[in-house]
Formats: sequence, structure tokens, C-alpha cells
Amino acid sequence: MAGMGIGAIVLTSCTTPQDRISQHPEIYQSLSPKDQELVTHGQIRTGMSESAVWLAWGNPDQKVQGEMRGRATETWVFTNTEEVPGYAYGPGWGPGWGYGYGGPGWGYPGFGGVAVFRTHHGRFAIYGDPFYDPFYYSWFPPTVTYPTKVATFSGGRLRSFQYLVPPRRYY
Repeated sequence: MAGMGIGAIVLTSCTTPQDRISQHPEIYQSLSPKDQELVTHGQIRTGMSESAVWLAWGNPDQKVQGEMRGRATETWVFTNTEEVPGYAYGPGWGPGWGYGYGGPGWGYPGFGGVAVFRTHHGRFAIYGDPFYDPFYYSWFPPTVTYPTKVATFSGGRLRSFQYLVPPRRYY
């Protein structure tokens, strides 16, 4: 039962302009032919109504109230969430070699491996993983959410919009 609720949320949040147009043909028919063409392709222009932008872009992830030139504004923020690549999922399994300062040692990554280090006073051992990375050993990969586009309205009309550059990827 819970899976059905989550599936419904995912399906409604991933709708396309064609899905929204077919569900609300009355909004689409009220648009000019030029705006109908833009909305069909998921595009917008300044001067469009909020409902036209909604048909083209869908529900915003956040709405921000503000002011521009003495007039009240509402900015819609659309975001994207991605998994951070390059991390292993789940703890390490099995033994592995590790070289500390002074020589090699055996250990079980993520399960209390042993690292032997040498100092000017002698040797000492660390039980556990001295370089533990909680993301590396996480069962759930880390994610990052970032804004992708914004649309600012005043008086019920689109005044400005921006497509934002995705964050630089370090992989």
C-alpha cells in the first residue's frame, strides 16, 4: 500500500507537458497559437500566464515571495537531484591489504581493520578504519539537489526566467 502512494507521487512529479495538456485542455485552448506551440515543446516566454508556464514546466519545487521595482513577485524554483557517482554501496567485504607508514597490514575494510603506523617513539596499531568515509560505506548513495531553472512572476505574468548551469562535476 505504501509503495502505491510513493509510486503515485513519483508519477505525478515526472509528468510531461503533453500529460499536463491532456489533463487540462481548457488551459491549453485558452492560450494563443504561439504560446501553444511553446508549451507543447516545454518552452516559455516573458509575458506568459502562470498557468501557461505550469503547462510547460510543471510544478515548481519551491515558491519564493519577493519584490521587484516596488511590486510583489513570486519566483518558482525548479530543481534536480542526482546521486553522487563514484561511491561504493555497502560496507567492504573480505580482507584487504593496507600500507601504513612503516609497513603493510591486514584488515577488513569497514569492519575494524588494523593499520600499523611507525612514529619516532615506536610502533602503534589502530583497530578500526582510520580513514572511515561515511559516504563510502553507506547503504544509500549520497545525493545532491541543485536548481535548474527559475521563473519570476508579477501581476500573474512571467517577468523573467533563467536556465541555470548544472554544478560542475568532479568525476
